[in-house]
Amino acid sequence: MGVLDHVSEMFDCSHGHKIKKRRQLQTVEIKVKMDCEGCERKVRRSVEGMKGVSSVSLEPKAHKVTVVGYVDPNKVVARMAHRTGKKVELWPYVPYDVVAHPYAAGVYDKKAPSGYVRRADDPGVSQLARASSTEVRYTTAFSDENPAACVVM
Repeated sequence: MGVLDHVSEMFDCSHGHKIKKRRQLQTVEIKVKMDCEGCERKVRRSVEGMKGVSSVSLEPKAHKVTVVGYVDPNKVVARMAHRTGKKVELWPYVPYDVVAHPYAAGVYDKKAPSGYVRRADDPGVSQLARASSTEVRYTTAFSDENPAACVVM
């Protein structure tokens, strides 16, 4: 180890200090059941004092809470569940227009607010059942797009 290496280690400011990662401004949407004004007050107070929270807005009819700030979504959900004693989850719904098949079995939800359906895990994969090769053969046999379909037609 040379003299320059030794001197550079002495004046290195980053040695031994961890660089703090700054949190991003996030909008966290949470589903929690609110029946009365007391429930609304309890839910609002559970996250208002949290470090990094900028604003809290409630939609009691949709059972939706929107928290904006420099926060971790999982910590917000955990704190709200602990402080209120209610079942709390991240907002599981997306707008109706986003989903390709809104009436598929895994997507459609009767309890969803109007204009929303349940979020699909993988939007690229359709929730509809895939047809087998025999079903495809029979359905395309009588199709108008198939020129050699059936002589009787």
